[in-house]
Amino acid sequence: MNVKDDWRFRGLIHMTTDDEVFDRLSAGTVTLYVGFDPTASSLHLGHLFPLCNLRRLQIAGNAPIALAGGGTGLIGDPSYRDVERPLLTREELDANVAGIREQMSRFLDFTPGAGKAQAKLLNNADWLTTIGLTDFLRDVGKYFTVNQMIAKESVKSRLDREDVGLSFTEFSYMLLQAYDFLRLHLDHGCTLQLGGSDQWGNITIGTELVRKATGHAAAGLTSPLLLRADGSKFGKSEGGEQVWLDAARTSPFAMYQFLLKSEDANALALLRFFTFLDHEVISELDAATNAAPQERRAQRALANAVVAMVHGEGAATKAERASDALFSESIGLLDESTFLEVVADAPSSTWSREEMARGVDPIELLVKCGLASSKAEARRFLDQGGAYVNNVRLDPVAPVNLESALYGRYLVVRRGRHQLHLVVVA
Repeated sequence: MNVKDDWRFRGLIHMTTDDEVFDRLSAGTVTLYVGFDPTASSLHLGHLFPLCNLRRLQIAGNAPIALAGGGTGLIGDPSYRDVERPLLTREELDANVAGIREQMSRFLDFTPGAGKAQAKLLNNADWLTTIGLTDFLRDVGKYFTVNQMIAKESVKSRLDREDVGLSFTEFSYMLLQAYDFLRLHLDHGCTLQLGGSDQWGNITIGTELVRKATGHAAAGLTSPLLLRADGSKFGKSEGGEQVWLDAARTSPFAMYQFLLKSEDANALALLRFFTFLDHEVISELDAATNAAPQERRAQRALANAVVAMVHGEGAATKAERASDALFSESIGLLDESTFLEVVADAPSSTWSREEMARGVDPIELLVKCGLASSKAEARRFLDQGGAYVNNVRLDPVAPVNLESALYGRYLVVRRGRHQLHLVVVA
């Protein structure tokens, strides 16, 4: 299948300056790039989308450039931002670029064995921090009018608001990004920039600069932004924390759970964006989700594929087993560190060892854990068989004691399918 048909099926096309670019991409003759803001020492789940796009095009024989914004990061992109980004120091940005370098090698082939499709990781600090101001204004600024620049949506949206303004520093960002495209074109033969739909204005400024400065054609291609059903940006947990690709920041299990909880419509889109599954497999998962959404087959396939790609098959298998164990008696077979990851988001309370040694009435247990509002309600849950300790159904008349504790100190008290409480025995 050619690149255009694949990208259409996956919903990866938002806008392009040149529809014929897909013919060149299918032929495997294009050097292209995506910019990554090094605002942290790890990439996050939102970055995985452009990384997958680069990987798809490298597989098709094209040469991808991952451009770290060590120079533009000193300024900050104002696109679709309500306020100015915090400015990082040169040292902070250098450390962040070093951190993401290793992560990108998991997705792109930077080795000579890739031949003409060998990927490159470059840092725009190499040219943006060395060019003189007067040289920049003469060689770049002269090609654009202020009228053009303020007409761009990313700028106009900020200027139209009375409560926030736009600093000259941010206003200059699009010219810096345009200069990136020109340098990559002159030094590496790059003719295509990819980005999210919010980058359209910056990308078209870049294509104009290449054309005006060299007389050569350059193209831009954007993909839809990753959004939740409520319109907020995809990639953050319920607590507002980023889902990082660094396992030390976001464990494989936490990433697995985040994807497993995806809404049906989002899961079907993310299967296209984040996986390399065949179209036939994705279509089957579409049908299965529409017919039996409660089985969450699309979410499971998504979580398995992404965790395996980011952290390896072993981590994905372990995360899947841990997820299944959360609602089965095999929870006791997990090692303690994995168990603690499984219950990390559950409300918890600490109980004395002496109290647990004496035994706790099941009704009292549910009430004290906040899983029942009254003793009468707790008794009803128990009579209906809907209360569990470590996924073993509670006997309404048998006290709960230390014999039930996992690793000698944990009790997972559950009511129904999703309401959990962790008792820690001190």
